[in-house]
Amino acid sequence: MNSVENLLAAKPRGFWSISPHAKVIEALRLLAEKNVGALLVMEGDDLVGILSERDYARKMALMGRTSAETPVSDIMVSPVVTVTLKHSQEECMTIMTEKRMRHLPVVNGGRVVGLLSIGDLVKSVIQEQQETIQRLYNRF
Repeated sequence: MNSVENLLAAKPRGFWSISPHAKVIEALRLLAEKNVGALLVMEGDDLVGILSERDYARKMALMGRTSAETPVSDIMVSPVVTVTLKHSQEECMTIMTEKRMRHLPVVNGGRVVGLLSIGDLVKSVIQEQQETIQRLYNRF
């Protein structure tokens, strides 16, 4: 199984973030502009939360709040479940399944170094399966 370090190396570097003081409308614009499903909520270099499209749907639209007036801090998930570079792909999938999450921030030495999505993990599993099938096929 792949480590988180290997998974991050296989994808473009970086992640998108927003301040907890920003308005939700700004977060929605950034999510749409960058075509991502979640933003890390950062106070300087400190991870203070995570905001996903799901958080918006459940905590804004259904509760009658307005995006232009509500700060990100009101609807973000905090504290944030994180993983390190040493976690395995299998451990990440277990965490995501048990906690019903789709995004996992990656921390190294107390600093955020990346963000894994369920899509990143599924892509890696499919690639491993294809490689295994090809190796087995080539044996015969």
